[in-house]
Amino acid sequence: MPFSTAFWRKIFLFCIGLFLAAAFCMKWMENDLRVNGEKFTIMGLELFYSKEKVMAIMTGLDDHVRSILSYHLHFDFVFMAGVFPGIAALCILAGRKVAGNPGKLLFALAVLLAVAWVCDIYENLCLLKWMKAPVIGNEFGLYHFIVAAKWIIVLSGIFVSGAVFLFVRKKN
Repeated sequence: MPFSTAFWRKIFLFCIGLFLAAAFCMKWMENDLRVNGEKFTIMGLELFYSKEKVMAIMTGLDDHVRSILSYHLHFDFVFMAGVFPGIAALCILAGRKVAGNPGKLLFALAVLLAVAWVCDIYENLCLLKWMKAPVIGNEFGLYHFIVAAKWIIVLSGIFVSGAVFLFVRKKN
């Protein structure tokens, strides 16, 4: 595999910094995400709210909240640049601790994180589009499928690489 372990550690550490900086900015904005006095969440928009609720939220945004949500979604692009390469680097580092199929699985997860990143970009572009014109067509089912796929890949990368770091001491 190209690049040294030290290179992947540096990538991972840089990504943690990027992730933390963007996460701090996004967390700071969360309390302003309100429509008609009720708080809404990005996770709700991603996974839990119905099409009707997402449309109601997007329709009910005042200019201030619309700006905050737009900033939040734009900071999420920076967040993505920390999360996805960071988890991929973690998978590669974990893959170097194991031999054979587990190492290949971790490499495959690292590659799949690029797919998850594209899914996250699609998700944000949908939300930004719906903010401008809160008309959600038939793409809502695809949107939810893509968001779920992103989360499955991300959580798989975290848990599988985390398990390797917790339970594997050296390469077999």
